[in-house]
Amino acid sequence: MLPFLAALIAPWLTRRLGHNAAWLLALAPLAIFIHFLGFSTEIADGGIVTGGFQWVPSFNVSFSWLIDGLSLTFVLLISGIGALIMLYSGGYLKGNAQLGRFFSFMLMFMGSMLGVVISDSFFVYWELAAITSFLLIGFDHTREASRRAAIQALVVTGGGGLALLAGLLVIWNITGVSQISLLLNYGDELRGSPFYLLALFLVLGGAFSKSAQFPLHFWLPNAMEAPTPVSAYLHSATMVKAGVYLLMRLNPVLGDTVWWETILPVFGGTTLIVGTLLAIRQTDLKLMLAYTTVSSLGLLVMLTGFGSEHAIAAAVLYLVAHSLFKG
Repeated sequence: MLPFLAALIAPWLTRRLGHNAAWLLALAPLAIFIHFLGFSTEIADGGIVTGGFQWVPSFNVSFSWLIDGLSLTFVLLISGIGALIMLYSGGYLKGNAQLGRFFSFMLMFMGSMLGVVISDSFFVYWELAAITSFLLIGFDHTREASRRAAIQALVVTGGGGLALLAGLLVIWNITGVSQISLLLNYGDELRGSPFYLLALFLVLGGAFSKSAQFPLHFWLPNAMEAPTPVSAYLHSATMVKAGVYLLMRLNPVLGDTVWWETILPVFGGTTLIVGTLLAIRQTDLKLMLAYTTVSSLGLLVMLTGFGSEHAIAAAVLYLVAHSLFKG
């Protein structure tokens, strides 16, 4: 909840401190980073931290969290890079009349992404991330190119979100559980279901749209119309990795099948090649970086599709490296 609380006070704080408000607002992600760093020893020893409470008991939906090695890696990336991005934003947009609004949008997006990777039932946060990214991409709303890029990103990722929702409902009906931590015990039941392929295709639709896989890759370079801090945070370090996170998270239950080990390497490998070739043709620096991000996402999806322990470890390692050097 901390990023959302910081987002509430960001405009008020910016009116009083100007761009220097960034120093105080960056304390929110820094505090989150330090807090979760405290779990690293327990998680490294193979532990899992869970908890929560009933939210909608009639639908078996709970407000709960799951912290393991995968989610902890993402949390540290989102909060650590987020703190640096907040500081950078203060200098980059110094003097901008809408700086307080920008800080607020950025913190709301940060909270949404943290929810995606921590929540045991993440879909609400998935959609919040799509909405807040729309606000950030279209931040310079007086420019037609910014508005068009924001709407395009919202339509593609929003459409993917609907596919993902349908996929999660199919999985829910097969297994009867809505929490990821419980779902991990239902891999054989899910893979043996006659509705497995339907669930797989719908989930892949959500993941591929979010992580800009071919042929849905076009929205990411266009989203570079956003201010540079947005490009560094959303399109290099965090949001576009949400689809990869989803695939890695569901690999134990949807993976280890011919379909999984064919579709992901084929689409990931195609995205890797297409992104690289399109990057070579660019003369605009941000577009070069955007298309190389597309190719990197393709590599991550391809490695996840291979499914072996070494391939997943390589994907996570490259994910961290890419977030650092591209951000």
